[in-house]
Amino acid sequence: MRRWIWGVAVLAVIGMGCAGYLLKPVSGPARDLTLVGDVTRGNYLIRLGGCVACHTDAKVDGGFLAGGPGLATQFGTFVPPNITSDKTAGIGSWTLAQFSDAMSNGMGPRGNLYPVFPYEHYTLMSDQEIVDLYAALMATEPVSTHAPASQIAFPFNIRLAMSAWKNLFFSPGRFEPEAGKSEIYNRGKYLAFGPAHCVACHSPRNALGALDWDQALAGSPGGVGGKAPALTRAALVEEGYDVDSLAQTLEDGFTPGFDVLGAAMGEVIADSTSHWTLEDRQAVASYLLAE
Repeated sequence: MRRWIWGVAVLAVIGMGCAGYLLKPVSGPARDLTLVGDVTRGNYLIRLGGCVACHTDAKVDGGFLAGGPGLATQFGTFVPPNITSDKTAGIGSWTLAQFSDAMSNGMGPRGNLYPVFPYEHYTLMSDQEIVDLYAALMATEPVSTHAPASQIAFPFNIRLAMSAWKNLFFSPGRFEPEAGKSEIYNRGKYLAFGPAHCVACHSPRNALGALDWDQALAGSPGGVGGKAPALTRAALVEEGYDVDSLAQTLEDGFTPGFDVLGAAMGEVIADSTSHWTLEDRQAVASYLLAE
């Protein structure tokens, strides 16, 4: 009997220790939020970060950044919210600190955010970029329409459970340039892994929706990010791309094989990459095609 009691006690201690680890807050380095935001730079970041494609439902003309179409996953359907400056339906009542916490640590005013919102990529952004983006969003035209509620299956609808996901799979921090590489290479890598989050769609994920970082940009067979081709150098060269042609495709959607990219990538091009500077399109292309 005594051994049984001790066994239960040991299991209870282990269980509490695991729970304490998995449910602890996850946060990265503190940000300097005393910086002055620039709306013009922030408006570019709205396009750079893919905010328009996700948070605008062009099919129903719901308003710019007023909420996007639902994203169906094996965990439920996630509806991108209204991120206009409206204080009730949007994020107009958020403080800069709250916005920074959401972008950097995946923590919103109501608790943990689901990683379908790519905070694991936005966390790489600089302090100035976070402040600029906040300034631009606070300057948007407010839209008072609430986005529909997401339909998330149990137990994934328990936000506290996301603490465990974050402790297992999320390491918040800022982008660190790769030593010995050129400025354009590192800019492209930053965009692909950071705000542009190409890696989010073009990489496989595990059963819990976490990216397989060892297979980054190797393509996705489906699941949370949908089906997406590989963006490795070998795959791109096989499709006939060089740096200039890939940068051109990111602007107009025409491929070297005289095809036109449509569906989700077509939306990304129309709402995001076609608005980038030529230098940023070339930077991403240079990184992806680097030997």
